[in-house]
Order: sequence, then C-alpha cells, then structure tokens
Amino acid sequence: MHPTKIVAIGAASAAFGTRIVDEAMLTPELRGSTLVLVDIDGERLPVMAAYASRLNEAFGAGLRIEHTTNRTEALPDAEFVFVSIAVNRNELWKLDFQIPLRHGIKQVYGENGGPGGLSHSLRNIPIVLDIARDVEKLAPKALVISFTNPESRVCLALSRYTNLRFVGLCHGIHGGYESVGQITGIPAGDLQGIAAGLNHFAWFLDVRRKSTGEDVYPILRAADATYDPSYYPLTRRMFRQFGLYPHPADNHIGEYLSFAWEDCGLKGYDFEWDDRVRETRWQRVLRIAHGEDAVPMPQAEGGSAQEQALTGRREQQFREFAFPIIASVLGNRHQFIDAVNIPNNGLISNLPDWAVVEVPAVAGADGIRGIKVGALPAGIAALLNTQAHVQSLVVEAAVHGSRELALQALLADPVVHSAQAAAKTLDELLRVHAPYLPQFSR
Repeated sequence: MHPTKIVAIGAASAAFGTRIVDEAMLTPELRGSTLVLVDIDGERLPVMAAYASRLNEAFGAGLRIEHTTNRTEALPDAEFVFVSIAVNRNELWKLDFQIPLRHGIKQVYGENGGPGGLSHSLRNIPIVLDIARDVEKLAPKALVISFTNPESRVCLALSRYTNLRFVGLCHGIHGGYESVGQITGIPAGDLQGIAAGLNHFAWFLDVRRKSTGEDVYPILRAADATYDPSYYPLTRRMFRQFGLYPHPADNHIGEYLSFAWEDCGLKGYDFEWDDRVRETRWQRVLRIAHGEDAVPMPQAEGGSAQEQALTGRREQQFREFAFPIIASVLGNRHQFIDAVNIPNNGLISNLPDWAVVEVPAVAGADGIRGIKVGALPAGIAALLNTQAHVQSLVVEAAVHGSRELALQALLADPVVHSAQAAAKTLDELLRVHAPYLPQFSR
C-alpha cells in the first residue's frame, strides 16, 4: 500500500477537523502519507495543525502534517479530497429555521429539507462547485469525499456539474443502530443493517445481529409495541405505517414530512447546546495544541482508551467511513461500507437513475461500488421520489440563481402548505442571505 495525499478542506472546524485528525491517527495504513489541512480561517487553522502534529508524534502515526489557507497550494497530487464547509453555520441556520416559521410553515429542523434546506443549499452548492473546479484542474483523479450538508443536494450538484469521482458520507446510519438498539436492548455495536433511500431519509431493508446473524426485525416489532411511546415517536410511526425502520432520527426524517411537527414539535435545533459543545471541544484542541494538556494515550489494558480519549471520539464501531474507504481503496480490500451517497444508476430500481441515493457499498481499487437493493416498497418510494425531484429543482436554482426554480422547489415540497407563505418565505430568505448568494444578483 503506497503513501497517499489527503487534503481536508474545512479542517479548522471544531467538529469536522477534530474528527478527521483523530481518524487519521487511528489508521495505520496511512503511515508515510501526507495530510494537508485547509481552511480560510487563518487563526484556527494553525491551532488545528499543531493539535494534529502533537497527536501524530505521540501516536507514532507517521503522517506528514501540512496546512494552508490556499487550497490551490494543497491540491496538486492529492488522491483524496475531503470537503466540509458551512457559512456561519449556526447563525444562518437559525434564520433558515425562524423565517419559515414566521410565515406559518411548520418545518421541524430547517437544515436539509423544507425551506431551510433550500436556503442552506443555495449557500453551499456554489461554494462546493467552486472547490470542485479547482480539484478538476489540479487533482482531476482525486476521489472527492463530501461531508457537506445538505448532502444529497450537494452531491447531486457534483454529479451534474463536474466530472469528478465523488462520494457523500454521513454517519446517520449509526443513529439508526442506536435507536434500534435502544428499543430492542441489543447493543448497537452488535447490529449490522442494509439500508437504502436518501440521505437522512433511509430505511433498513434488513438488520441483524453481527454476533449470531439473527434477524432483528421480529424482535424490534415486538419491542416497539410496548416501548416508551415518547421515544422517537415519528420514526416509530413511520415504521409501523410503512413496515421498515427509517433512520437516522425524528429530527432529520421529519424534514421531509408535512406532518412531522405533530410528533416532533417546532423547537428546532438546540443551538445553545451545540455552541457549548463546539466551544468545549475547541478549548481542548487549544490546550493540546499548546502543550497545556497531555495527548491522550492508550492504557495498559488494550487500545480502546486511546480512541475514546481523543476529542469527540466514540466507540470503534461508530467511526467515520472516510478512512476505511481510503484504506480499502489503497489496499484493494473490497471492504463493506454501511452507507454512501452516490448516483443511483439502478441501485434502487424505483428511484430515478440520476438521483443521489444512500446505499451500502464496497470500496476497492476500482472505486466505490454501490450495492444494488432493487425496488423499495411503493409507499416509501413515493416519499423518496417526491424528495428526489425537489432536490433536483433546488440544485438548478442554486446553480443558476433562479428565484423561479427556487419557488417551484418550495411549492413541490410537502412541508410547504401555502403558495403565499412560500413566496414570502423565499423572498425574505433571499433578502437576509443576499451577501452569501451572489448568483442571485447576477
């Protein structure tokens, strides 16, 4: 396995940056490789690089750590390019959530679906496509690994408007394992599923115990009948009505359903909690980077303490998929990957071929090959087809700066109940976000 070059764009993030650095340190196959951290935040980026360097030295990971605010300096010879970007994430997300509510549109989260998901897409898609154009010029053979939300829409834009190889990644399926485990009493780490659909709106076609191969669905159905009804009420309503268990959780699947507010309420995301978590994580990064805190090291009994001690680290089975994909591609291991976002091309037979779907896959030297799952149940396919076509309209609106297409996307979205509310919401979103939407001023 040859050393490689990984460029991580958006690496100064307290969430994404620490996860990527931590995962790189836990991937021995990368010894001798180069990890380039890229971000436009020139103050935080050197801190993240120092954090990475301290971990690299302490763990003996054997990586070369570089950093730059200029992605064009980083991209030449890259084999893998991570992209995780957001524009003033929580500040603008609050507006994406609050503005539609003021006009009577009952969206439950406002990040990936409904009017909030449209607004989020209008900001992020042009930025990702700008990055992609640089990748096409400077590293055209690289695999682009996108972590940027709204994942399906960003990836659909990459599919339509670039010639790059790409995959969209999300750890949402782990949320599904956790909720199934919570209801059944089976440890989440002992669950293995086959799930398919769209990002943040996928459904377990099969879920089994890793240890025995036992079908978990009969256990889940029996346990669901008596489990606390306040736990994930929307997810379980959909499970009972449509026969398959959706993931990752109420808040995300609710973004695509007109009636989600009945179960989820309209409180939205807990921005204050998120700000506290990010600040706590960043302060720890600062202390480690500056040598004020010791680098977490494994205990004498096994190595799991090293993984759990890293910033944001969880159990081994809940690691991100990016580095297993890289190791599998470099080593041609043909490793099973639980969930990837890639063009459909017949993987789900009753969704459009052009749609970006979330399916399991196998990664190897020949790339990432989605596993064909066939047709989904008719009711589920109806829900997903609606969203796929909404996403298509959103991508075109974002690329062409079209208010007309953006309004069509809202009117086609099940979350939107009123043409008048849709128009007022869109105009206010375009007005308050105008500094971040240059395509609409051309």
